[in-house]
Amino acid sequence: MTGQAEPAEQKWLDDPVVRPYALTGGRARPVTGTFDLISLVTATRADASTEPGLGPEHLAIVGICQRIQSVAEVAAHLDLPVGTVRVLLGDLVARHLVQVREPRATTAGLPDDSVYEAVINGLRAL
Repeated sequence: MTGQAEPAEQKWLDDPVVRPYALTGGRARPVTGTFDLISLVTATRADASTEPGLGPEHLAIVGICQRIQSVAEVAAHLDLPVGTVRVLLGDLVARHLVQVREPRATTAGLPDDSVYEAVINGLRAL
């Protein structure tokens, strides 16, 4: 190949294009859980590559969640829609590969200030 750049209309043909519904097998809802944007996700194991039936996105989530991440952060790291990430997280929760902590609610039904602080700190870290 020459040193010339490829035309823009041909470049996308070389990049893999996978629709989000293909990643989830056409599912729009997780098998378990609801997963708020600020729910905190952490992996329960360091390596899930020996688990049968997991796709690369599942493995990427387990890798990312070695450190506690919010659902929104996981979606941002993977550059996937939050709905798709929620379905993938549901698969991982069902297999006990990740653990999800929902935000604490006050008596009024609103999260306490520590949740907002965690979100602000997470956004600053991006």
